Amino acid sequence: MYKKYIKRIIDIFLASLVGMVFLPFLIIISVLIKIEDRGPVFYLGDRIGKDCKKFKMIKFRSMKFNAPDIRNGDGSTFNSRKDPRVTKIGRVLRETSLDEIPQIFNVIKGDMSLLGPRASTWDALESFKSDEMDKMKVRPGISGFTQAYYRNGLSLREKRLKDAWYATNVSFGLDIKIFFKTIFTVLRREGLYTNNDIKVGEKERNIKDVE
Repeated sequence: MYKKYIKRIIDIFLASLVGMVFLPFLIIISVLIKIEDRGPVFYLGDRIGKDCKKFKMIKFRSMKFNAPDIRNGDGSTFNSRKDPRVTKIGRVLRETSLDEIPQIFNVIKGDMSLLGPRASTWDALESFKSDEMDKMKVRPGISGFTQAYYRNGLSLREKRLKDAWYATNVSFGLDIKIFFKTIFTVLRREGLYTNNDIKVGEKERNIKDVE
């Protein structure tokens, strides 16, 4: 009952409420992004949704316009404190998770949930193993089990397995725990960076060495 109906009702109500409360902040952040980099305010990315359907996930753009896409060896996104692709306002948005706020529109539309597995990039769909596919049984979330408890501290494989576990064990009690853990994790800024203090230039050299 909760997984099928109540969770969606809660999503719509809370996402609409957050949208109204944060509207002034959305406007201010949009202006700051435009002032610093003059590019698009929002980043739209193709993501894997519930039942493997494609959707456009919306976030505040935190990188410089047309920044190159750099990945780790397992296909996960490169993420470092010293990444020069990230703008000044983008760094603040990432460390406070404010770049995720526009996803409330994805929630209202029905593409996402407030809590659920992290949405994977569309081009990663073919790389999923059979025991990871359960992840797509539910809508992806703005926050979720792996983000709240591990953030960027796990390998891609470990994240997918834990997300698959969540998708088959969704409950009101579990979501309440994830909600409060998310607040605690964001405030403490735990597990922000996958690649610690590696610079983009160093990462690019590592990629070339492997090839």
